[in-house]
Amino acid sequence: MIRNNINDLIAFLAVARERSFTRAAAKIGISQSALSHTIRNLEKRLGVRLLTRTTRAVSPTDAGEKLLQGIGPHFDGIEMQLDALNALKESPSGTIRLNAPDYAISNVILPKLSDFLLTYPEIKIELMLDNGLSDIVTERYDAGVRMGEQLAKDMICARISPDFRFAVVGAVSYFSKNPVPRSPHELITHTCINYRFPSSGALYAWEFEEEGKEVKVRVDGQLTFNNIFYVLDAALAGHGLAYVPEEIALPHIEKGSLLRVLENCSPYWEGFYLYYPHRHHASPAFRALTEALRHRDEALPHFPGR
Repeated sequence: MIRNNINDLIAFLAVARERSFTRAAAKIGISQSALSHTIRNLEKRLGVRLLTRTTRAVSPTDAGEKLLQGIGPHFDGIEMQLDALNALKESPSGTIRLNAPDYAISNVILPKLSDFLLTYPEIKIELMLDNGLSDIVTERYDAGVRMGEQLAKDMICARISPDFRFAVVGAVSYFSKNPVPRSPHELITHTCINYRFPSSGALYAWEFEEEGKEVKVRVDGQLTFNNIFYVLDAALAGHGLAYVPEEIALPHIEKGSLLRVLENCSPYWEGFYLYYPHRHHASPAFRALTEALRHRDEALPHFPGR
């Protein structure tokens, strides 16, 4: 009976952890209808309901939670041992799942992957855009990417980018109708494009340094996004001032499509780090990726796509 239930238990774990039949089906590579049928048959054989289904969510019942906590670590251990076998191969292999902010994916990670992917053809990378500071352990990622000031103290980390700063920019068409701000405080009289944090739902208060003091300005405008590239696009369209990473604004500044203001007030922030919970569980593939992403002082090529 145990042998017959293995695949069904794997299906149950996927649904219980993802809290979604749709995401679980995509993760294990079967149709949603087949997955639902598998779970129903498992519940029928065990004689107990494992999942509570509503139109909006899926969650384990008390019995399902007990089963999840009981068998989950054992299946995780099996996966870990199978991953460890990669160390016996001549070339590292396997799939590595990362979550990272939009800007970090486009301008930090992707520029470093070109040579890596050619060198390690048996390694697959899943890059999931995440501006919300998700829990990588709960979401079962191998690692995440955050700015240095956002790292949890109990995580192991490797620096993957230099320090960087933001730039206040606006289109020529915007400045043809509005004055140039001379200090951060004057931004409250301007139309600005806001950024909302997906994790907290709060609007980002623009941060500056003026006369050696930290200044935060809560700007206002008609547009708000949770993706920094959309903020940049809105600024290019003349919808207001934007505060975006300097690197993505510079090509447009150099072309003259954006004008930069308050440059002397924009501080540098600690760069991005790859972080993960357990050093001794790192596979050869993960170690190779960490070394490929690790920040070194040489200049990195710009990756324009997003």
